[in-house]
Amino acid sequence: MKNNIHFLIKNHKNEFNVFYEELLRSILPKNELSKVILYGALNGGKRIRPFLIEIFAKIAGIPKKQYFLISAAIECIHSYSLIQDDLPSMDNDDYRRGKLSVHKKFNEAQAILAGDSLHDIAFELLSNKKTHSESEVRVKLIQDLSISIGSKGLAGGQSLDLIFENKKINKNKVLEMYKMKTSSLFSFCCSAPFIIAKKNIREIEFAKQYGNIFGLIFQIIDDLLDEISDFDKIGKTPGKDKKQGKNTLMKYIKKEKIIPFCEKKALHFINKNNKYFSKWNILKDNLLNVIEV
Repeated sequence: MKNNIHFLIKNHKNEFNVFYEELLRSILPKNELSKVILYGALNGGKRIRPFLIEIFAKIAGIPKKQYFLISAAIECIHSYSLIQDDLPSMDNDDYRRGKLSVHKKFNEAQAILAGDSLHDIAFELLSNKKTHSESEVRVKLIQDLSISIGSKGLAGGQSLDLIFENKKINKNKVLEMYKMKTSSLFSFCCSAPFIIAKKNIREIEFAKQYGNIFGLIFQIIDDLLDEISDFDKIGKTPGKDKKQGKNTLMKYIKKEKIIPFCEKKALHFINKNNKYFSKWNILKDNLLNVIEV
């Protein structure tokens, strides 16, 4: 494929990064904790979630001033999750995005507090009238995000990730873990613009399902890269998943079959939902591009 999704994202993220930094600095007090928060939130990152939000927002006709706030909220959640993920009690990684993890740059206590703060900023943004004038819509966004990152989503998936270390499980349990810890937040990213635009239930459900399959493939490819790439490419310690006994799809499917597996998943979803992909062709391109390694 000609357009690797990482190349496409680079063309979208610069403007958002400026907005995101200005927004955080306007919200945060001038103290030591804020320095830790800014380090954890602004130390790079592909901004793939804001990219997805922008794609769906443009389909839905949502103005930038609204979808940038949603994107900022999601990046706060994503950064918070990475800060916690790197902690010694979790995946214990010294590097993130090519730089020292937050707990290594500062200390563990400050890292936890910075993560907690970013989590709270996300809901501060979603509850703001600038996100949507109607309280019912804001409450729906808050409800959906809460579910996607709680025990049924990100947190629950991360718990399974730790529980499954060095244990024999089946492929379906790995895929369910992926769905919870990664796909759930992607699902919110895709559906939030449709919720704001008050799209019909079927279109909102399609957006959620799209986020689920996109997130699933993204996580599978991310785990593959952990095994076959180097530090310069992935920005974190390569090979750690295998050393820690992580249960990834590579334990159940040979590396050379990972790409065909992802392609089959993507094409099945596309064929099943052709009526949406035929009018929103960009979604098809992005789903297939995420498989690129």
